[in-house]
Amino acid sequence: MKISVIITLKKDVLDPQGKVIHQTLDGMGFEDLNEVRQGKYFEIDTKETDNDKAKAKVEEMCKKLLANLVIENYKIIDPK
Repeated sequence: MKISVIITLKKDVLDPQGKVIHQTLDGMGFEDLNEVRQGKYFEIDTKETDNDKAKAKVEEMCKKLLANLVIENYKIIDPK
């Protein structure tokens, strides 16, 4: 079962990579942007077949390793 996770910086945390991307896009002519925030995307393929158990395991992974909960939020996308 594949589960996707999106990790983003919390709104009040500065995002220097997002700022550089924003400036670069602006220089390329994409001038109508308010803000760009950079994040991480994980696609985890687990052997677990039970949806709830798989999501619980991925949530534990996020809390223990994938996300820095002090400065990042994470969102688990339900498998289709």
